[in-house]
Amino acid sequence: MTTQLPSPAPLTAARPQSPMPLPTPRGPLSDALLRALTGTADPGILRDEVAGVLAAPTGSWLEHDDVQLALTCMYELHYRGLDGVDDDWEWQPDVLAARAALERAVEAELRERVTVAVPVDTSAAAVAKTLFDLTSSDDGPSMSRWIARRAEREQIEEFVVHRSVYQLKEADPHTWAVPRLGGAPKVALMEIQSDEYGAGDPERQHAALFAQAMRGLGLDDTYGRYVDHVPAITLAHPNVMSMLGLHRRLRGAIVGHLAAFEMTSSIPNRLYGNGMRRVGLGQDVTEYFDEHVEADAVHEQIAGRDMAGRLVEQEPTLGGDVVWGAAVCLALDGSWAQHVLDRWEAGEPSLRQPLR
Repeated sequence: MTTQLPSPAPLTAARPQSPMPLPTPRGPLSDALLRALTGTADPGILRDEVAGVLAAPTGSWLEHDDVQLALTCMYELHYRGLDGVDDDWEWQPDVLAARAALERAVEAELRERVTVAVPVDTSAAAVAKTLFDLTSSDDGPSMSRWIARRAEREQIEEFVVHRSVYQLKEADPHTWAVPRLGGAPKVALMEIQSDEYGAGDPERQHAALFAQAMRGLGLDDTYGRYVDHVPAITLAHPNVMSMLGLHRRLRGAIVGHLAAFEMTSSIPNRLYGNGMRRVGLGQDVTEYFDEHVEADAVHEQIAGRDMAGRLVEQEPTLGGDVVWGAAVCLALDGSWAQHVLDRWEAGEPSLRQPLR
């Protein structure tokens, strides 16, 4: 008689990949978009709504709630999708045309605000040095020092909520660059991304570790749960990352962005972890940040020399965009940090609505 052996238990419980909940509109454009996506409005109305928004005066598209929420929803169609929205909307022509118009406005503002010198020496070593010099000389506001020295638990919770908009899909916007690269830069990018995605262990994915930190703080780790809570400037950075990643012509910029992202990660994450321990939070919360201290100290070398540097060696005309993408990363992170710290300095919450 043959004994039937039981099937082995799975190594890890599967995490549901739920779509982003539909957010609350923040103006006529995002309202029209969400009505179109849910079948209660003709998508053709997006043309007039976009034209109307872009014709109106604004201080900055990066701080425009209606524009940034609309872009968040449009880009999300390329990630996990939106709750109740058919996947066919990903390539719907009216939505793509509206997105392209908004992207032109956002990119034009960034090109005007962030200017860099095109590198003359396009060797990998020289490009890496340019990027390290750029990131090390950044004098923007320091969120990590505030968290390390001054933050109370409520502010740490707000900080994590802000970051959750990107961190719960960490690495995905940069992964769009993979098929756009070849040779050494592609291998370097994949080495970085492999670590970001857990190096073979689903529970070690950085997004999974961030979700664990959220649960440790008593926050809801549902993907996209807090989009309604965060201001436009918080949405702007992941939106720009998606824009850079989804356009082949901007492949140099997304590579430069990732290089700066990695080069400015290790020390801040050490400070974040220290600040969280200071207020009595445990390893379930700090593990995500502690993981990045060592990992990103290695990644910054790979990103600067082997990925960005070797890409410019391959395609010297991309040198300016690589450095610009890195500078954009620093500028957006600085604008976001300034917004949050200004609120905290004034004794106010940095979110649009209370967490609880």
